[in-house]
Amino acid sequence: MKAFRQAVQARDSTAIEALLADDVVFTSPVAYKPYPGKAITAAILRGVLRVFEDFRYLREITDTNGRDSALVFEATVDGKKVTGCDFIHIDDNGLIDDLMVMVRPLSGANALAAAMGAQFERITAEATEQLDRENSAS
Repeated sequence: MKAFRQAVQARDSTAIEALLADDVVFTSPVAYKPYPGKAITAAILRGVLRVFEDFRYLREITDTNGRDSALVFEATVDGKKVTGCDFIHIDDNGLIDDLMVMVRPLSGANALAAAMGAQFERITAEATEQLDRENSAS
């Protein structure tokens, strides 16, 4: 998914969020349960942008119908090099409805878990604030 790749590389959280379906499900490499919904997924991705350093995509693999993509990346988290993959599925409207991230090695995954854990209070507050705005607008 080239649009997502470009938005992430540009660190453009607004463009990233615009690509997410309202019912998107985010599956984290370091959390047991998936996170359903645009507000929490967008907040998590903003947190990731804050903790990943030297982020770059290495390659993109897309199926023939363009609905499923794998984006292989490298980054650094708290001095640990991480290699990972974003697995993306897009819905009939061209929006991301499923985003699963996997990372390696274990030392990098542990560094990511610690860094995101430190961000999670802020992530939760951002998602709650967004949901409150959406609810008051409707």
